[in-house]
Amino acid sequence: MTKKKTKKTWKDYMWIISLTYLILGFFNILFAWLGLLCFFIPLFISIFGGGRKYCNTYCGRGQMLNILGKDLKLSKHKDMPNFLKSKYFRYGFLAFFMSMFIVIIFNTYLVFSNARDLKQVITLFWSFKLLFAFSDISSVSPWVAQFAYGFYSMMLTSTILGIITMLLYKPKSWCVYCPMGTMTQLISKMQYKENNCSDCNSTCNINKP
Repeated sequence: MTKKKTKKTWKDYMWIISLTYLILGFFNILFAWLGLLCFFIPLFISIFGGGRKYCNTYCGRGQMLNILGKDLKLSKHKDMPNFLKSKYFRYGFLAFFMSMFIVIIFNTYLVFSNARDLKQVITLFWSFKLLFAFSDISSVSPWVAQFAYGFYSMMLTSTILGIITMLLYKPKSWCVYCPMGTMTQLISKMQYKENNCSDCNSTCNINKP
């Protein structure tokens, strides 16, 4: 018996969007603002009861890593170390990730208030700075460009981290400790507890005299 191939839909090609985003950012850093969609859409889906549907269905980065690791056979397909899968590491990485996002917003504010000049650099792994001054940013305010540089640095760094863990372990190992995945999971857990508590309270109230 031969297995029937599952017909692909538009949701199977979300990886093209992730790849296009990274490429466009190299040609014009202002495209980095589009990355906010990947930041807020998963949260909105989870808040409105979708759980981790974005991660499981729409995440282009996860699809891209799966193609590189599974289809192109670049992954070693090894299990991740337990500490990388632990809640302490995942929550710790989420906290670090969010603190770096706050730093980006703070630096943007400094440029907005003229307390600091625009720095046209991409920072990889929050440490290594690459000069990146060939984007045309003359049409926007300096603070707009500053946020773009900072946010693109974070998006590019997280993509590289995903590729590294894909090469060393299983293709979608990044998804285990992805900050967005951790946040949507926390939202789902909070909603589950609230629903259970409301059911419990309604039952308790019925039994009260």
